[in-house]
Amino acid sequence: MALDFAKLLVELRQESDELLGRLARLSAREWEQPTTAQGWDIGDQVSHLAYFDDVAQLALTDPAAFRATADRLTRGGGDIADGVAAQYRSLTATELTDWFAASRAGLLEAFAGDDPRRRLPWFGPDMSVASSATARLMETWAHGQDVYDTIGEVHPPSPGLRSIAHLGVSTFAFAHRLNGYEVPDEPVGVQLCAPDGSDIWTWGPIDARNRVSGPAEDFVLVVTQRRHWTDTALVVDGEMAAAWLNIAQAFAGAPTRTQPGRAGQP
Repeated sequence: MALDFAKLLVELRQESDELLGRLARLSAREWEQPTTAQGWDIGDQVSHLAYFDDVAQLALTDPAAFRATADRLTRGGGDIADGVAAQYRSLTATELTDWFAASRAGLLEAFAGDDPRRRLPWFGPDMSVASSATARLMETWAHGQDVYDTIGEVHPPSPGLRSIAHLGVSTFAFAHRLNGYEVPDEPVGVQLCAPDGSDIWTWGPIDARNRVSGPAEDFVLVVTQRRHWTDTALVVDGEMAAAWLNIAQAFAGAPTRTQPGRAGQP
């Protein structure tokens, strides 16, 4: 998949605007509802996005300051995401929405003025600027999914699904190493149907013994650990492909897994 950085930033902006628009229409009761991420309400989902937008911008503009922040966050052990959520629970819905809107606008501006291939530090392996933008798109979509699940609405079709699916495929080796497994030598073929049915997105050999096929949104739900693959319409052929989807993780941090019949990760 060739890099189109300008298109990627448009996708990120559109997904951001969609979520911000829906947040603006939430009632006070909806803001306080527990989400599928255990212990988190919708406000925690929003503070998570805003905080890590600020941290991503720090990685772009001041790598040394980012490393100091990352060291501070990881030094005490425990779950970083839960710690961040607890820190900002005193903010109102308006304050959280304004923070997220400002952080995202600043980050988009910083991305647009940078070299998409420049390497940046992050909590896991270093990544390119383009990969950082893709990661923010993935996080926005995933935490947005938590919001839509909570309020019982369908997540609007995202123009960024292909980019997030690509990240899910690209983290194949990362997910294995993160879980202490050797990276398989044999490829997995992935064929996903675009949301409007107009295209099939393909990664790897189409005749691979291990294959994953089905709706792109279902694959993205799996690699962001919002659904277990057995709870989706994905067709999985081969033990290695199934083993991968059991541990697939498109985000940095400690290894986590979604259990069948359950949804959501912080």
